[in-house]
Amino acid sequence: MSTLSLCIVAAFVIGYLCIALESITKVNKAAIALLMCVVCWTLLMIDPASYYPMIESGNVIHHISEVIEHHLGDAGGTLFFLMGAMTIVEIVDTNGGFNFVRDTMKTRSKRKLLWRVAFMTFFLSAILDNLTTSIVMIMVLRKLVQNREDRLIYAAMVIISANSGGAFSPIGDVTTIMLWIKGVITTQGVLSEIFIPSLISMVIPAFILSLHLEGKFDKSQNLQVTEISQFTKVQRDIIFWLGVGGLIFVPIFKTITHLPPFMGILLVLGVLWTTTEIFNYNTSEDDTMAKRVSDILSRIDLSTIMFFLGILMAVAVLQEIGALTLLGEGLNETFSGNYYVINGIIGILSSIVDNVPLVAGCMGMYPVAADGAMAVDGIFWQLLAYCAGVGGSMLIIGSAAGVVVMGLEKITFGWYMKKITWIVFVGYMAGILVYWLEKALLF
Repeated sequence: MSTLSLCIVAAFVIGYLCIALESITKVNKAAIALLMCVVCWTLLMIDPASYYPMIESGNVIHHISEVIEHHLGDAGGTLFFLMGAMTIVEIVDTNGGFNFVRDTMKTRSKRKLLWRVAFMTFFLSAILDNLTTSIVMIMVLRKLVQNREDRLIYAAMVIISANSGGAFSPIGDVTTIMLWIKGVITTQGVLSEIFIPSLISMVIPAFILSLHLEGKFDKSQNLQVTEISQFTKVQRDIIFWLGVGGLIFVPIFKTITHLPPFMGILLVLGVLWTTTEIFNYNTSEDDTMAKRVSDILSRIDLSTIMFFLGILMAVAVLQEIGALTLLGEGLNETFSGNYYVINGIIGILSSIVDNVPLVAGCMGMYPVAADGAMAVDGIFWQLLAYCAGVGGSMLIIGSAAGVVVMGLEKITFGWYMKKITWIVFVGYMAGILVYWLEKALLF
């Protein structure tokens, strides 16, 4: 590897460390990701001809512009999908569509509530996404559980269930969205083969955590909270089913039309936007402006979108200079092509650093093959979806769900590592074992 390539890799590693240490540096990871992206591409431009020897010297600059546009197009599909999905969920939540979640989970039994939280979060995160589901569930728990010590256990269960639920769905986690849009996993493939391992990775921690909860809640803290909304219950239900049902329909739309997934998301967003505008038509403007989609769009977390843009484009540089290919070959040689070990390590790493750049890097490291473990829906790609998603639960900073719950409930890194990490690891390894048994006995 040349000196220039080593400088590019060093810039990426330094940026990566700054992102991982965001809680210490207090610098938003989106800013670091954007700087890392620009620095890496700028370094490549010092001697671009060395990376494209087959291109005539006069055409190298033009070729690099085409390469950047190509990678930007790939990243843009993921970003528009995320923006559309985030907006749809925000519309449903703002207009009271998730009120049924609170009503469904109400119970005085602490253990029953834990299991309801676990399964509700697990399936909601598969339909929505683990970040949004975590926010919704924590808001609901604040209304149902007043004791902080108890609520920390429920909050930990939300993180575990959200990440496990997102792993078996093509739209449940950013990493699975990336793999799905890339075309290395299919909806049918992950649902049929990753569902049971993901379920096991949630059920085992739920069982262990339930042993820490005994007794019942006081009647006073489990009362239903009345909320005022300008929409009727029927209208709220319509908004909910259009939003959630639309997200479920996106993979079907892709299969039927063969259009990119973000086109399906834009279709659902357009239908839902039109519906809410019709519902708001006869309501006073002062009561509805805050809930109009045009205003909701301004509240979308654009820093998250910028983070993904920076990360995906920075990883593209490593792919262009051949660093990812060398890393992939090194892992294969070290572990003799054992994809269970390789992905198991990737899953553990995803609890330390963000799983988005890890998965983006793996997509650049390993080519898609016509058959075998590297084929579409092959062992490698399905295990990558599982391990990167579920493994992020081992540390509270290892996933978007963990970070947001950490902020909302003020959970410390040490408490989570001491009380929860080993529980997640047991479920994580059990899920990998179940997947191995599936492959050995059924498929």
